[in-house]
Amino acid sequence: MKGFLLVFVGGGLGSALRYMVGMWLNSSAQPLPWGTFVVNILGSLMIGLLLGYAAKTDSVSPHTVLLLATGFCGGFTTFSALAYENLSLLKSGAYGPFIFYGLGSLFVGILAVWLGLFLAKAL
Repeated sequence: MKGFLLVFVGGGLGSALRYMVGMWLNSSAQPLPWGTFVVNILGSLMIGLLLGYAAKTDSVSPHTVLLLATGFCGGFTTFSALAYENLSLLKSGAYGPFIFYGLGSLFVGILAVWLGLFLAKAL
């Protein structure tokens, strides 16, 4: 039950922060949903740093991983929103932004996780 509550609290906090970033950065006047892009990249970096540090030091408790990685990062990142926004770009005929946003989110997200793991090992 404790694990469930940790994921619940972390996910709620991550989701609320994602909403705030989206409100701040997403605009109908912009061709890309920058808020979603930013939270996916930052969330990828955060999970890489956290899990890399946890693996390196063995000092991060499983409860902390549940709260921050599973809960917060899971609530903060938005793959389902990413998929919907990519489909919307395709439907509107915005092929250039679709390619940039889709591939950019995927490759830069993977790069951010790698960078987080690398930085955690180097620190």
